Amino acid sequence: MRKASVAALILVLTSCRGPGSASASGNSAVALPFRVTQVATLNGPWAMAFLPDGRMLVTEKAGQLRIVSQDGTVSPPLVGVPPVVAAGQGGLADVALHPDFASNQLVYLSYVEPGPNGTSGLAVGRGKLAEAGLEDFQVIWRQEPKTNDNLQFAGRLVFSADGFLFISSGDRFLEQPAQDLNQNLGKIVRLTDTGDIPSDNPYYDQGRVKAQNWSYGHRNPLGLAFDRDEHLWEVEMGPKGGDELNLIRTGRNYGWPLVSEGTQYDGRAIPRHSTMPDIEAPKISWTPSVSPSSLLVYSGSMFPAWKNSALIGTLSGQALIRVTFDADSAQEVDRFPLGARIRDVAQGPDGAVWLLEDGKQGKLLKLTPATGK
Repeated sequence: MRKASVAALILVLTSCRGPGSASASGNSAVALPFRVTQVATLNGPWAMAFLPDGRMLVTEKAGQLRIVSQDGTVSPPLVGVPPVVAAGQGGLADVALHPDFASNQLVYLSYVEPGPNGTSGLAVGRGKLAEAGLEDFQVIWRQEPKTNDNLQFAGRLVFSADGFLFISSGDRFLEQPAQDLNQNLGKIVRLTDTGDIPSDNPYYDQGRVKAQNWSYGHRNPLGLAFDRDEHLWEVEMGPKGGDELNLIRTGRNYGWPLVSEGTQYDGRAIPRHSTMPDIEAPKISWTPSVSPSSLLVYSGSMFPAWKNSALIGTLSGQALIRVTFDADSAQEVDRFPLGARIRDVAQGPDGAVWLLEDGKQGKLLKLTPATGK
């Protein structure tokens, strides 16, 4: 399937299977196949990563990194976090653990840093987690160039099984940089764990910035995850409509702003992917927009029906969407309404699913199977 039709997506399962508890917003009109438990409340949470002992590192957009226990205990802000520009859509963003965290204690952060003359840009750095916070924090990558706007930074981080770091870099609402391979805006970037450029990147011998790029033509990619076969998947926000789920292929062009399944905010049409067959088309597109914010490929046993499915948190959609894969195609199979903007989705060590609500009083939620499931 190249992409789901608009009609199918609008009519896709908005009802849920089986009995459950009230939704995250307290609306019990729709039964959910899981129980929602509020664990903590945070100030503008953006992302979470589970430590080996089951506690979570949680970022807050304003610049705080905290440790949250599964009983809801929230630590004071950790020290050693770099200065953050928290404005518009920018701030402290994703957090990820080094694949060998158990031995090296390295934590990676993406965040917006200041530049000259009021500019700013996404950066990625790493530091060693100690008792009080991060030590020896070093920047390993930056968006180039920095710009004056505060929109569409993206900033999701994920490691591949072979230890490479992938970074989603937004187009900063500038559109054309997404097609300029000499910039790293509107790209998926691939680096080593130290920030070096792998020699098998598609543009390795074509200049330092260009060599970082793994794929291009992206708008605001806010979710990255590998499936069980180590295929990289990405979700990104389209303009007015046209949100996308993409299968990321090395060196490929994903079309923005040349093509989209959406339209410009002022109503101007954009050519569809079908008009440019050499450009990679999304495996699913959503119109109306759901504003995908995060992506998890579930591998646990607590929800056996979800194993190897993608779970997508949505902002304007205020839902958790489940997608199944078949070779290089994908299909939406469930949409669970939660009545809240979902900023991040993660899997706990025991297979529970955890969500972060967006906003100043964003809740940390734990999903477990409904009674009898």
